[in-house]
Amino acid sequence: MHPNRAFAWEDRDELLRFVADRAFAHVFTSSDSGLFVVHAPVLVTAEGNIRFHVARRNRVADHLGERRVLISVSGREAYQSANWYVAENQVPTWHYEAVEIEGTAQTLADEELVDLLDRLSKHFEDIHQPEKPWTRDKMEPGRFDAMTKAIVGFEVSPTGIRGTRKFNQHKSDADLAATIAGQEEAGRADIVAAIREARGYNE
Repeated sequence: MHPNRAFAWEDRDELLRFVADRAFAHVFTSSDSGLFVVHAPVLVTAEGNIRFHVARRNRVADHLGERRVLISVSGREAYQSANWYVAENQVPTWHYEAVEIEGTAQTLADEELVDLLDRLSKHFEDIHQPEKPWTRDKMEPGRFDAMTKAIVGFEVSPTGIRGTRKFNQHKSDADLAATIAGQEEAGRADIVAAIREARGYNE
C-alpha cells in the first residue's frame, strides 16, 4: 500500500464492500516450489471471509490449502499528466484504488464449494440479467456435479486488510480543479468521480 497517509483507506467495512463489488482478485502465495498467482472471482461472506475457487489442473491448486495468501483487488486507475496541474515542478503520477487482504487459505468442503458457486452466479445474474437469471437447474442432470469435481474452493479469514485510494486528494484546490479538468478532457469520468469522492466533494 502507498506509504503516504493521505491515501490511507482503513474502514474495514468499506474495504470489504469494495472487494465484494469488484469480485475479482489476484491471489498470491509461495511454497518450496516457487511463487504462484491465480486470477479468480471472489465472494465476501457475511462473516467477512473471502471465498474463491480454482481449477484443479491449475498449477497453484496444490499450493493454496493451509498456506498464507495475499489477495489483491484493484479498482479505478488512470494516468495523470504533470501538465494537468497549476503548480510548477510537478511530475506525472498514477491514480488508483486497491485493497490487499492477508490470511491462510482453508480448503472448502464440497457443499461449501457448491454454495460459493451458487452465490457467485446469483450475485452477477442479479446484476446483468435479473429478469431471466441463469441457474444450474438449466444444466443436464449430473453435468454440474461433474464440472465441480474439476475445481477446488478456498476460504480466507483475513488477518490483515489494507487499502489505498490515491486520487490527488492531498493537492491544493487549484491543482485538484486542474486535475479534474485534465481527466475530463481525457474522457475519464470514472476518475473524476473518484477524485470527488476522495476529496469529499458533493458537486
